[in-house]
Amino acid sequence: MKLRTRKRLYLREAFVMFVFARFAVRMVAPARIFAWVDRPLQRTNRFSGNEVGWINWAIDTIAAKSSRKNLCLPHALAAHAMLRRRGIASRLCLAVAREQELAGHAWIEVDDHTIVGDTGGDRFTRIAEFGVPRTI
Repeated sequence: MKLRTRKRLYLREAFVMFVFARFAVRMVAPARIFAWVDRPLQRTNRFSGNEVGWINWAIDTIAAKSSRKNLCLPHALAAHAMLRRRGIASRLCLAVAREQELAGHAWIEVDDHTIVGDTGGDRFTRIAEFGVPRTI
């Protein structure tokens, strides 16, 4: 497959997943969303390291073109759906920070590496993880 075709396919999938994720965040109860995220994988694909890089690139590109920059949960949900579709185990992490007002943040981890988004540093406190449990 040509590089240009591959880029287009990943960008289209990321855009569609992002639209679905935004719709889900607005219209679906959070308990149902996180129950879906927490479901175990039906199949596992351990040999798809380059897929993770492509998904990260596609989600970052869609996020950069988004008119609103503070949509970390839909971006994380879209990335999780793309990873899950390929059988790659991932973890959706949620965190909060209290400054002037309460702020929330979400990102995706595969193994111990942050794939989509960032952890927010010391500003955010992790409160929940959904998906594959963390290995100790």
